Amino acid sequence: MVRQREFDKEKALDKAMELFWEKGYAATSISDLTAIMGIQRPSLYATFGDKEKLFEAALRKYTNLHASLIRTKLQSTTSVKEAFRNLFEELIEEEYKNKVSKGCFCINTIVELAPHDEKFEILTREHEMYLSVIFQETLLKGIKSGELESNLDVKALAQTLVVALIGITVLLKSLPERSFVDKSVNLILSLIK
Repeated sequence: MVRQREFDKEKALDKAMELFWEKGYAATSISDLTAIMGIQRPSLYATFGDKEKLFEAALRKYTNLHASLIRTKLQSTTSVKEAFRNLFEELIEEEYKNKVSKGCFCINTIVELAPHDEKFEILTREHEMYLSVIFQETLLKGIKSGELESNLDVKALAQTLVVALIGITVLLKSLPERSFVDKSVNLILSLIK
């Protein structure tokens, strides 16, 4: 008789995601994972496969949640300029409020694994491109409403905003002087015309 799994797979995956996000792939051991997930090694392997497959599942869940959150934030106001300003300012405010920055799980993966592992290079690039599409849709909404100039290079600006978001997120891990970040964001957002 096969023993039934006695844990919530999604809750366990959430706990693994948080741990990988905090410590990264290399610094997270199987023992760390089983302890935080509240499961035994055989259950981890039977449910998720190996550590790399668990990391991939956690990253995929994170990128889906992250993209959904970004989309929701950008749709929270009718003004496109205000929506982007809120997105960047909320990110910055949260990082300075927390005093310790975990950064973004996907961006951390770009830095840690993408240069050495093609699978994670592709997964993280897909997320970057998806964010670019979300940004393009938002910018097009601004053009359609008349808030933004009709000759705006939407694709290039969307990609620039993604690069800026990634760069600022990495920079915030060291919590530089706040005015340094604020001035940079103001200049970046001035590109949205």
